[in-house]
Amino acid sequence: MIRAMTKQDFVAFWPVFKEIILQQETYAFDPQMDEECAYQLWCEQPLKSFVYVENDKVLGSYYLKANAMGPSDHISNCGYMISPHARGKGLARKLCEHSQKQALELGFRAMQFNSVVSSNEVAVSLWKKLGYDIIGTIPKAYRHPKLGLVDSYIMYKWLE
Repeated sequence: MIRAMTKQDFVAFWPVFKEIILQQETYAFDPQMDEECAYQLWCEQPLKSFVYVENDKVLGSYYLKANAMGPSDHISNCGYMISPHARGKGLARKLCEHSQKQALELGFRAMQFNSVVSSNEVAVSLWKKLGYDIIGTIPKAYRHPKLGLVDSYIMYKWLE
């Protein structure tokens, strides 16, 4: 069900991606980003990108990359998106667990999420259940369309 993402997969996932960035509730991506820029960001710049496919439908995706370069290149970074129609079914957990295994296979020793919007309580709770700690809070880092300025968290997990 989880496999490497192809260009065709991204085209199929684009409506979900676009909906998520237009909502401006979880990702600090330009809501006016076009499909090609989104593809570059999600699939070309990272080391790897994966999809969760069920009944020939792309229901979720994640990218995996180094969080930094040089002496800190042993820490990975991921971003996850789940179709609104597939939420609450454990897909984010499956993608995160898959990403941790992939990170270890690629030689990473830790994973860091640089900006988890504090109002995204479902994600914050899941990441904590999966062993991530909040190691920092960035006050008023995110302009939420309904809540105004909210904090973002830096979350971290040692994988080995």
